[in-house]
Amino acid sequence: MSTPGPRLEEITPANLDAALGIGVRPDQEHLVAPVVKSLAEAYVHPRTAWPRLIVDGDRPVGFLMACLDIDWYEDGSAFRSGLWRLNIAAGEQGRGYGRFAVESVAAELRRRGTKRLYVTWHPGPNGPEGFYAGLGFRPNGETSGDETVGVLDLS
Repeated sequence: MSTPGPRLEEITPANLDAALGIGVRPDQEHLVAPVVKSLAEAYVHPRTAWPRLIVDGDRPVGFLMACLDIDWYEDGSAFRSGLWRLNIAAGEQGRGYGRFAVESVAAELRRRGTKRLYVTWHPGPNGPEGFYAGLGFRPNGETSGDETVGVLDLS
């Protein structure tokens, strides 16, 4: 019997195919890397990547990957944690799973003593800027490549 409501599961051999099957809407594919790329990055960054499958009952509904204490500038001057990837399945969007994912990452970071949750997003049509702003993220004036950097105070 499944637990009601959304929950996070570690990626295991038993749910790997379910995670790989998560696909966003076609108009969003240019905005977020596919799960397979995220899992490859998690494999090569095992100390900083925190990948999780989002499941509701028996249904895989999304994937998230947090980053934990990454060397933001790659020079040892700043370490940050945040939401690295968020993929909500095309047919599951608008049901609160994205909010659940962000709140779950925030709870994990608070548990670890982190004071700020970072995220990046591609600006433009169909992008997630409004979603993140609605959750309290604010652009901090930085960019990462062509993405806007947003931050949420966890204190």
